[in-house]
Amino acid sequence: MKKLLSLLLVSIMALAVLAGCSTSSKLETKEPAQPAASGGGKVTIGLSVSTLNNPFFVTLKEGAEKAAKEAGVDLIVVDAKDNTAKQVSDIEDLIQKKVSVILINPTDSAAVVTAVEAANKANIPVITVDRAANGGKVVSHIASDNVKGGKMAGEQILKLIGGKGNIVELQGIAGTSAARDRGKGFHDAVDGKDGVKVAASQPADFDRAKGLKVMENILQGNKDIQAVFAHNDEMALGALQAIEASGKKIAVVGFDATDDAVKAVNEGKMAATVAQKPALIGETAVKIAVKVQKGEKVESSIPVDLELVTKK
Repeated sequence: MKKLLSLLLVSIMALAVLAGCSTSSKLETKEPAQPAASGGGKVTIGLSVSTLNNPFFVTLKEGAEKAAKEAGVDLIVVDAKDNTAKQVSDIEDLIQKKVSVILINPTDSAAVVTAVEAANKANIPVITVDRAANGGKVVSHIASDNVKGGKMAGEQILKLIGGKGNIVELQGIAGTSAARDRGKGFHDAVDGKDGVKVAASQPADFDRAKGLKVMENILQGNKDIQAVFAHNDEMALGALQAIEASGKKIAVVGFDATDDAVKAVNEGKMAATVAQKPALIGETAVKIAVKVQKGEKVESSIPVDLELVTKK
């Protein structure tokens, strides 16, 4: 009887040990796992472009895609189509996707502020590209020195017209830093010069069709024009169409050095264009975004070189 009780006691103790091990195992499986990084551990960068209906920004996007591929990161590109409301909505979508960094090429420097602030609240770093934002916290701004570029264009025009004549300025989208800065540089170069007058200064929104229409209207009201400075090549090419249709000889200087503009310069149709190197801007933006994602310090403003393109 005592032997039977001893065996029974040993069996009960063994069962208790097994139960304890089982409970311990279950508790271990319930411990929370570490959260995985978005995209399966891969860095994801968002790029909001003002419009892909402009060759300059297409080239910028391609530069960004090249750099992203080389760095082994994902790049999500969204096209605002020059619509400020759509750009804000696009950026909100990128925030919802929890991208690592957001690159923004603003359609409007003022209107984009709310989107920048939304990214700030979500603790997603923001980098502006080509055009600046008027507010919100931006880690770095990557662009050409647009003031310097505008001045280069103005000085070239003064040479072309021999320091005397009437000039037309075709402005970009009002509210963008690019339009503001290029205009400032241009006026720094030409204002106050004896014999030189800016006969007309009107917006054509960085658009070729609008550049054509605005230039047509200006030529109807003012026959005595010696040169045109357009804040980008699309407007310059539109202005060139209007000038060719009028049969006049007017020097046209653009900005961006798009393929169509460089071709027009080499053919002697356009006088010059300021090369802004959009592919390099896009590449630089992604490289800086990768550094930011890694927690590395970056410069608050990173300039990309400019050069004046004239006929070879």
